[in-house]
Amino acid sequence: MLLGESGSGKTTLLHLIGGLLSGYNGSIQLDGVELSSLSESARDKFRGQKIGFIFQRNHLIQALTVEKNLMLAPYLSGLPIEKDNIQSVLTDLGLGNKHDRKITELSHGQAQRVAIARAIMNHPSLILADEPTSSLDDKNCDRVIHLLISMAAKNNSTLLVATHDQRLKSKISKTIELLTSHP
Repeated sequence: MLLGESGSGKTTLLHLIGGLLSGYNGSIQLDGVELSSLSESARDKFRGQKIGFIFQRNHLIQALTVEKNLMLAPYLSGLPIEKDNIQSVLTDLGLGNKHDRKITELSHGQAQRVAIARAIMNHPSLILADEPTSSLDDKNCDRVIHLLISMAAKNNSTLLVATHDQRLKSKISKTIELLTSHP
């Protein structure tokens, strides 16, 4: 877990690790691949196949159904679309009966779980979650973090959560604290 105040660089670090930002000094490798050595399109494909992102805003396509939003993950990554996997993931997340619903018909918590489902659709090596619980009450915070931990374990993925949410300290044992420097 990356823990730090707003403005400490958590999101920037996630974006660097996930290959969304380039032009940096140093080396970022995932599954033996140096991200800076990839062309932009190869990096996009690699990211789609190896990294699951859960952003602060869910970036779901409102006009599409839950199932179609989840079909985008493998489609855009050049992977086969496995409808059985979609249904299995939705069932695991308590959304098995929501596959044909539009995103606008879901509660905030349900939409957040769809975003989590999209992040794990391709069985990524790495799951990057940016402030996944910051706007949730205690009950839903517990539910979401347990869900992320169990989905990462099920997919044998590394989970990196960036947050300022102190409630997660007791849930995730390994923590890197980012400090801000004040002049």
